[in-house]
Amino acid sequence: MDVRQLRYFLAVVDHQGFNRAAEKLLIAQPSLSQAIKTLEQEAGVPLFHRVGRRAVLSEAGKALVGPARLVVRDLEAAQSAMADVKGVRSGRLELIAMPSPGVEPLTTMIATYARLHPSITVSTDAAFTVDDVVSSVRNGSSEVGILGSDRPIRVPDVDVLQLERQPLVLIVNPQADDFGDRDVISPQDLDGHRVVVSQRGSLMRSLVDNVLASGIKVEIVVEVAHRTSVLPLVLAGVGHSVMPLSWAPLARQSGLRVVHIEPVSELHVAILSRQANLTPAAKAFLGVARDYAASRIDHIG
Repeated sequence: MDVRQLRYFLAVVDHQGFNRAAEKLLIAQPSLSQAIKTLEQEAGVPLFHRVGRRAVLSEAGKALVGPARLVVRDLEAAQSAMADVKGVRSGRLELIAMPSPGVEPLTTMIATYARLHPSITVSTDAAFTVDDVVSSVRNGSSEVGILGSDRPIRVPDVDVLQLERQPLVLIVNPQADDFGDRDVISPQDLDGHRVVVSQRGSLMRSLVDNVLASGIKVEIVVEVAHRTSVLPLVLAGVGHSVMPLSWAPLARQSGLRVVHIEPVSELHVAILSRQANLTPAAKAFLGVARDYAASRIDHIG
């Protein structure tokens, strides 16, 4: 079993089949199939069940995914470290981010990182839950993760850097703005209003659900999984939306009004990373993150 075989195995997993994996790897599909067959023979167990044209992971295959990612990631870390010693600064940084922190502070940190390390390619994957981010960092799919939660997060065996706290704000539907010139509203002020919400499990949705539970009549008009849909829906007059402060600059640039909500609910934003064998690219990004956190020290607890 060698690293090339593990790369091929992960390509089939990530691209959900041999044809697309072969295209991504720029090799012939029969060559890829033979490499996986050899790997299965060496492992002594089938790694995939062939169902028509689909390749479905066997139990042994599922067990191999995590260790395979760690082996490949550790090799990449070793190669990057050697390249760094020789003064080579090119490479790739793989991140995973939840939607709101993926707007800010990730944009600011990537902008700084790109100026300092212009030859590094940054790849950002999407996650919708805290568990998604933790799992991706732990299994080596991503070196660095950024997430938001309703409280400061602690994760065993993973380094956590608290970045900031983002208060929740209301992005106001311009067709139903009866809040006057106030910059601050209370949940009671939402009585009778229509709102666009994210799916259950997010802090933003929890605030709306708590408002409803208290007897305030708020109408949920649209529930969206993709936060990128929120601002267009508010602009279209569908409803207001409760979002973290990270969305306020984009909302204002779009011509929307943003008001604060009291009492304040806050999204706690943090960076996660493996505790060992990080690539130089990842270490450099964590340096940018630490500088950002230091600049926001009054916003984190």
